[in-house]
Amino acid sequence: MGPTRLRDVGLAVAAVTVLSYLSMHLLYRYFPPVTAVTGLSLLAVAAMEAGWGWSVRTRIREGRIGLGGGRLNPLAVARTVAVAKASVWAGALALGWWLGVLIYLFPQRSELRVAASDTPGVLIAALCAATLTVAALWLQHCCRSPDEPGDEPPSGPTTEHLEA
Repeated sequence: MGPTRLRDVGLAVAAVTVLSYLSMHLLYRYFPPVTAVTGLSLLAVAAMEAGWGWSVRTRIREGRIGLGGGRLNPLAVARTVAVAKASVWAGALALGWWLGVLIYLFPQRSELRVAASDTPGVLIAALCAATLTVAALWLQHCCRSPDEPGDEPPSGPTTEHLEA
């Protein structure tokens, strides 16, 4: 299982944004009011995942992986990666949905009083979905082994220097 590619996440957000915008033309009249608390559950999950990421990152950097007291089980790290990947996609799909709704509502705020009252809630929901996506990507990044490339440059001579 490899890391989630940002390109794939971006394409998913773009595709869902288009689908959401198009569906708003048919479905918006059936929508319940969107309040400022609509997307806050996504923010709560994002906060928990960010904290989880800090905890995992600290334990991995301190070398507390393995079995025993206070150590992080490698299977728990694998499960954490699975949760992070699922959260990335859930956040991306929610972000695309709320961006499509926002794009639909924004020009109609002056004509529809309901659109004007829904816009702040939709904007907050989109920001919370973006926060969840970023927090889940962070959690996934925190699960990387310290030996994986990309975290820190090697301190010793590389093979390129040895061949020269």
